Amino acid sequence: MAGGESQTPVSLSDRELQIIDLVAAGLTNQEIAGKLEISKRTVDNHISNILTKTGTDNRVALVRWALQWGKVCLNDVNCCTLPLPEQKE
Repeated sequence: MAGGESQTPVSLSDRELQIIDLVAAGLTNQEIAGKLEISKRTVDNHISNILTKTGTDNRVALVRWALQWGKVCLNDVNCCTLPLPEQKE
């Protein structure tokens, strides 16, 4: 697997998943910090922990990992479709 990506599922917190989603959306650590109203240093720490947990080396490898494991949805890739609500007649 390229980029040293983990081949086994890992346990990530809701906050870590939220940060992965924002990384996949292309936000910088500073932008993520502003959006989540936390410090950039906290974002840096979260991303460092996420890279360690997922066995990835950088943000690109992390996004690839997240796509592989269905943790993010990008431009309708890896998106599950929800059933449409039934129409009342």
